[in-house]
Amino acid sequence: MSFELAQATAKFIRQHTNFVSSTGIILGTGLGDLKNMIEVAFELPYASIPNFPISTVESHEGKLIFGKLGGKSVLAMAGRFHYYEGYSMKELTFPIRVLKLLGVNRMFISNVSGAVNPNYNPGDIIVVKDHINLHPENPLRGENDKRFGPRFPDMLKTYSIPLRKQAISYGKELGIEVKEGVYLSLQGPNLETPAEYNFFNKIGADLIGMSTVPEVIVAKHMGMEICVLSVVSNKCYPIEEITETTIEEVIKVANLAAPYLTKIITKLI
Repeated sequence: MSFELAQATAKFIRQHTNFVSSTGIILGTGLGDLKNMIEVAFELPYASIPNFPISTVESHEGKLIFGKLGGKSVLAMAGRFHYYEGYSMKELTFPIRVLKLLGVNRMFISNVSGAVNPNYNPGDIIVVKDHINLHPENPLRGENDKRFGPRFPDMLKTYSIPLRKQAISYGKELGIEVKEGVYLSLQGPNLETPAEYNFFNKIGADLIGMSTVPEVIVAKHMGMEICVLSVVSNKCYPIEEITETTIEEVIKVANLAAPYLTKIITKLI
């Protein structure tokens, strides 16, 4: 997905709205409560945007939303894209490129995840401090365009330390314990085996999921400030405490935690 293609898509969007924001949000599974708090000025369905992928996950709306959250202008993706949907890494991260060309330089990314840290429980809110990437493809693979970013971006300070500290502080103000953790990303769509859960715990992961890291890599490539907040949907460790999980259960837990996540992200913005 070339720089010119991203420019063309950004130009199309600007032809439909002159709304400008430096803050982008990606709304994950079951976090519609945050979307409902946005004072919407304009919406564009993904299907109407040239070169955009189309979300095939039922729990994702598939809209680009322009509006205000907590009195601040935001550009929100209601629904994201995943590698398991059949898209390449360049395709599923293309919207992040477009957001950058539209003026976004801070990304707030939300998701739901399984916990392989035994001290995490369903409904916990975790601010991500680092990640482990186990996807089979990297969105930066191939020829690098310096207009997007450097050939070899450093990942040392990927997750904004000030925003992480603020998220924990705001959680305390709201009576919510916000923990920090390492997010491990896989391609999916199947859930993992007990042996895999055990392995992920052993290599230092706290959370596991099927999204976020590709988007983070591309956002970092383009010099964005990044904050990722995750809602624990199910417990995956220790092994003897694992139960079978359905998407309906995941969405239910996410919906219960969404009001608290919404308050924290609103204060951060």
